[in-house]
Amino acid sequence: MGRIVEGVQGEGVIATAKHFLLNEQEYRRRWGQDAPDGEGHAISANVGDRALREYVWPFMDALRAGAGAVMCGYNRANHSYVCQNSKLLNGVLKTELGFEGFVVTDWDAQMSGVASANAGADMVMPRDGFWGEKLIEAVKNGSVAEERLNDMATRVLAAWIYAGQDDGTYPPIGVAPGGQLPDPVDVQADHADLIRKIGAAGTVLIKNVNGTLPLTQPKFLCVYGYDAIVKSTPWENPDRYGGGYDVNRGWTTFNGTLITGGGSGSSTPPYVVSPFEALSHRIRKDRGMLRWDFHSANPSQQYLNADACLVFINAYASEMSDRSTLSDAFSDDLVLNIASWCSQTIVIVHSAGIRLVDPWISHPNVTAVLMAGLPGQESGNSLVDILYGDVNPSGRLPYTIAKKESDYGHLLNPATGQEEGGDVFFPEDNFVEGLHIDYRFFDRHRITPRFEFGFGLSYTTFSYSDLKIYVSIAPGVVEKTTMPSLAATRFAEFPDPDTPIIQGGHPDLWETLFVVSCRVENSGDKYEGREIVQLYVGIPASDEEEEDKETPVRQLRGFKRVGPLAPGEDGEAEFELTRRDLSVWDVEMQQWRLRRGKYKIWVGASSRDLRLSGTFVI
Repeated sequence: MGRIVEGVQGEGVIATAKHFLLNEQEYRRRWGQDAPDGEGHAISANVGDRALREYVWPFMDALRAGAGAVMCGYNRANHSYVCQNSKLLNGVLKTELGFEGFVVTDWDAQMSGVASANAGADMVMPRDGFWGEKLIEAVKNGSVAEERLNDMATRVLAAWIYAGQDDGTYPPIGVAPGGQLPDPVDVQADHADLIRKIGAAGTVLIKNVNGTLPLTQPKFLCVYGYDAIVKSTPWENPDRYGGGYDVNRGWTTFNGTLITGGGSGSSTPPYVVSPFEALSHRIRKDRGMLRWDFHSANPSQQYLNADACLVFINAYASEMSDRSTLSDAFSDDLVLNIASWCSQTIVIVHSAGIRLVDPWISHPNVTAVLMAGLPGQESGNSLVDILYGDVNPSGRLPYTIAKKESDYGHLLNPATGQEEGGDVFFPEDNFVEGLHIDYRFFDRHRITPRFEFGFGLSYTTFSYSDLKIYVSIAPGVVEKTTMPSLAATRFAEFPDPDTPIIQGGHPDLWETLFVVSCRVENSGDKYEGREIVQLYVGIPASDEEEEDKETPVRQLRGFKRVGPLAPGEDGEAEFELTRRDLSVWDVEMQQWRLRRGKYKIWVGASSRDLRLSGTFVI
């Protein structure tokens, strides 16, 4: 989130980090939604004190980067609506994390007037809600202190000035009436090239049998599946690509190539390059031929002589509803039907999240699989760059792909309030897993995934060597001392209580304590490539415990993109470990604590493919 904030605010736009906090499901996320007869409170996400603090890390990054605004959501957190939750807004956000900007409500998320004002909300959207004249009255009768009102105004104006919007060059404030789009304004610059690169960099190769990819000047390709082309009528709702809630609700797939998720946060692109369009341009250069069938569930077998069959499927997700499944039968059957006769079946999945692949991943004729995510408007060009080897894939899975849905356990399904012992009017979801989400859950319960967090293949191979751990002897100073002498390393157990808090948290949390480095070599003999090197840390149990079941076995603490490296060339990956990286939230002391004991270090290509390991003692 920090890099995004820097990019947005670097252009003079106030970045808004959201949703604060614990907006973990769409079902019952706001008052009345999905409730019987439209009556019932929003879901309450109930999370323990330590898990909450360690969950808030991305917001710490956003604030440290200077985010001017934070948006509170619709849900309840630990039984209180977040936009009137003083513990979260005044306590965690503004006091512990030193937030100096303003808190804005999500659209119509305000559930009270005085309570939200006193809890730390600073701006209500999109109308005056429970404020307006009522806020003036509350100040006059003493329900809301005048100082609180001044604080609201100060925070809003400070963010406006911080973003440079007071320099007189910005357009007037306003919105288009009645859903009518304003006249186009060209702000694209070289965005097309950038989006194309980002789309390719984020594509993850999860299967590649005997070098199926990259394609080498194929002369005959078959293209199948609904995801290969642009939807014929994508403009049902002019401000949402793919239509509004009435169109999208409950869909498991999108009728057309999927470039973005749905909901109010998505936008209409100026154009879309579909996979089929990009493939058409490329095969024309090679003087080849395409055949296609975008709609059949069981396409004709008349093209047995094709060089390869490309099957395009997707998994859609939108605001306002949770996904009903992590796969769909139509798409799985489509892949299997084509693989039954095409010996080189290449599957491309555009997905808004986890998409299970077990029904067909082990089929001998499915020889390559690309998880292409949500690549944006240059989708087809990004994909063709990967398929033809113009770009060597370096993307990594940002989640675990299980073998079956039940492997996710209680992480899988949202609470509804209708479970045994549940309350339909006050639905709750108790996050009993604590910090054990995704790969941490699989590690703790020793579940073997189909593809682990951080997994991704390349057209080349990489070897790792020369792990080093250095220790910092003073803030900003790193002593090049390697592991044997680290046993005596000591740091203060808690951050200095006399140091003032800055935006993002206690300054001591950001100090580098250790530096970890290793060498990475392109051990292949044909392709240049980039490796995504990942650093995982194992934090020791507390002094009082022999085993700490609350702390994950290992946690990602950094990743570095090394390269491009030519065959035989090597490079260095270096990671800084801060006090925050090595600390846990002490619920008794209400502080970040650096535990005493042996810390474990792993460096590798995924959360399970760990090539190097080491330890140090604090």
